[in-house]
Amino acid sequence: MATILIVDDAKFMRLTLANMLEKLEHKVIGEAENGRQAIEQYRDLQPDLVTMDITMPEMNGIEAVSVITSEFPDAKIIICSAMGQQRMVMEGIEADAKDFIVKPFDETRVNEAIRRVLP
Repeated sequence: MATILIVDDAKFMRLTLANMLEKLEHKVIGEAENGRQAIEQYRDLQPDLVTMDITMPEMNGIEAVSVITSEFPDAKIIICSAMGQQRMVMEGIEADAKDFIVKPFDETRVNEAIRRVLP
């Protein structure tokens, strides 16, 4: 069971993903709605994994990934993107995100990404 921080500006998306992750027997230990909150939550909680939305107010997911991975090189982050955001996904991977999942979330794909990223 992994501890997970969910970062998405849409409460509905956080709830959907949280339900899916708990069904897959992971523990959601925190939620954030923008990149700044994500960084604070990561520092406080040090989760096993972060699911990071790309497009958010205040600070986007790419910037947050860069800050988190510069402070915590072993951070495991999966980028969550809408269809058509391939360029942003590539920027996320370059910022050291470990994988990506596309919205709307597919439980099988979410599980595969987590299995790939976590030992």
